[in-house]
Amino acid sequence: MEAYILDAVRTPRGAAKKSGSLSSQKPIELAAAVLRAIQSRNRLDTAQVEDIVMGCVTQTKEQGADLARIAALYAGWSYLASGVTLNRFCASGLDAIGYAALKVGSGMEQLVAAGGVESVSRVPMFADEGAWFSDPIVSAATDFVHMGVSADLMATLEGFEREELDEYAVESHQRAAWARDCGRFAQSLIPVENGEQQLLLDRDELIRDDSTVERYAEFEPSFAQIGAGRATEAIEARFSAARSMRYVHHRGNSPSLADGASLLLIGSREKAAELGLTPRARIVAVANAAADPLLLTGGQVATEKVLSKAGLTPQEIDLFECNEAFAATVLKYERDLGIDSERLNPNGGAIAMGHALGATGGMLMTTLLDELERREARRGIVAISGGAGVGTAILIERV
Repeated sequence: MEAYILDAVRTPRGAAKKSGSLSSQKPIELAAAVLRAIQSRNRLDTAQVEDIVMGCVTQTKEQGADLARIAALYAGWSYLASGVTLNRFCASGLDAIGYAALKVGSGMEQLVAAGGVESVSRVPMFADEGAWFSDPIVSAATDFVHMGVSADLMATLEGFEREELDEYAVESHQRAAWARDCGRFAQSLIPVENGEQQLLLDRDELIRDDSTVERYAEFEPSFAQIGAGRATEAIEARFSAARSMRYVHHRGNSPSLADGASLLLIGSREKAAELGLTPRARIVAVANAAADPLLLTGGQVATEKVLSKAGLTPQEIDLFECNEAFAATVLKYERDLGIDSERLNPNGGAIAMGHALGATGGMLMTTLLDELERREARRGIVAISGGAGVGTAILIERV
């Protein structure tokens, strides 16, 4: 049995700070917004949905207690639609889609909703105080380093200069601004309103139209102080080249954190026909992978794995959405896989629009699906690298 994407929606990405447009919305409200949108757009009998799988990275406080299930009840979905919340760091939302595809593809279930949610402004990153980063003994034993330091290590090892990282970041903003102004996000983007039906946000609010390489040249490195100390010792012990570590990532060429939610409806062809829904894409292959925890290459390894599963080369893929977890990550992905820039993140990425952690996987999938349809192209891949070396990639084929 094959799994198909029947629909996909996302909220705009709101700035993850107290003044951000979505900071007044509880995570459960953001999740409920995409659940209601999927239901409304497809006139969906939610009792037909057998499970809801949602990624969420910081599962504590307002994001605790199996948010997927509780959000579904809060959104007014049938109590027959179950729910589970999972965490594979930044890849969580993409993993949720992969789990849904595997459920449907195995014949275990016929219709599953999958995506993710994160309100970083209300539940800050690391607020769950996980042992990996909060317990000094565990951190030392596992060579924990901040992801920004990992990105600087990658830039050092790969020989990327700060200027080319800045050039990529500026282009991400330019592409995102162009895509926004041309309405390329309109098909999947749902506006977020408060309880009084007042509009809070209807576009990604972190895009900086005035970004320039000259302006970025004035920014101080963000991770030099974090990198000092035992983290540096661990890195230098494994990579001799890192003894001349260059700290080249800053707030301009790193992803801002964001609030938001995303959701896809995934089902079998038979179930789609029964409900009168038209499949938009087939999920061809799913892969998770793990790489050196000091590097952010898990998404690249997962991409290579998913291509091998499908028996395809990078040249046979029309579009790639690689999460912009720092500029060096994407430049290495682009160079190593031999992808021309027009096929990689053509509408910008997280450097421009923000990284909504657990929601990002679904957000990238909606962008990929819409762009494949706009170009009448065939195949696309979404890839995300996460902390501790994990990564996930999914290959889809437009129907």
